[in-house]
Amino acid sequence: MSTKKIGFIDLYISEWHANNYPAWIKKACEEFGYDYSVAYAWAEDYVSPTDGRNTDEWCEAFGVERCNTIEEICEKSDVLVILSPSRADKHLEYAKIAFTYGKPTYIDKPFSDSIENAKEIFALSEKYSVPFFSSSALRYASELNEADECIAMSTMGGGRALEEYMIHQAEMVVKKLGMGAKAVKAQRISDYHYTFAVRYDDERRAAMHYVKASMPFLITMGKGIDENAVFKQIKSDFFYDLIADMLRFFETGSCSFNTEETLEVTRILVASIKAKASPDQWIEI
Repeated sequence: MSTKKIGFIDLYISEWHANNYPAWIKKACEEFGYDYSVAYAWAEDYVSPTDGRNTDEWCEAFGVERCNTIEEICEKSDVLVILSPSRADKHLEYAKIAFTYGKPTYIDKPFSDSIENAKEIFALSEKYSVPFFSSSALRYASELNEADECIAMSTMGGGRALEEYMIHQAEMVVKKLGMGAKAVKAQRISDYHYTFAVRYDDERRAAMHYVKASMPFLITMGKGIDENAVFKQIKSDFFYDLIADMLRFFETGSCSFNTEETLEVTRILVASIKAKASPDQWIEI
């Protein structure tokens, strides 16, 4: 059986995710016996604003064939990876075309810039019978597997923009506490630091601390924030574990978690963005 070809769809191709995924894909194929390679790339913008490298230069560096249109890459590829990690608003636009080809698709984080667009992507998936999934890599942090009876959780993390990076904390909260968040309230600590309380109707509770800085992710989990709580710095190889699960998904067409959680993460993310603009007010989800 010939190697299955992965196509990268991106706003601009030379960015952190596209630059790192090929090596992880190769490693995971070797470890788990999959047979995939990144074969094609298409980018809406020819030159990357992050490093000035254009699509042809990126393709040459990674041994990938450049496609001239999104339709071409969708036609040639066996499976698709929609990237654009810094512009979630592009995901629906690309999915509207990609899903018509009916091929398994991974959509990078954040999944969507609005719950309306998120629901439309789900509707397109159903219309065209396309298996897809989306997740922050932090869902795969092995540290989350501790504190099985967790009902109280605190997270902390950074990033250059809340709109892009808050999903990592929302993903961990949903992975650990499940569905059913009702509202989010922000407290402004400074222009670079916000704390978000997540309200539920039951005994569950969560707090997410966003700092506009480069810093490790931290979590506290337990039945309460007390001496029995588990405190961890996220150090596990979560990005590689995401890639391994992505390849497993391409093989089986089945997501390893309830995809309704993707909508829950989006709801919390969108509510957090709104809450940041209106501190000390509960924003209903």
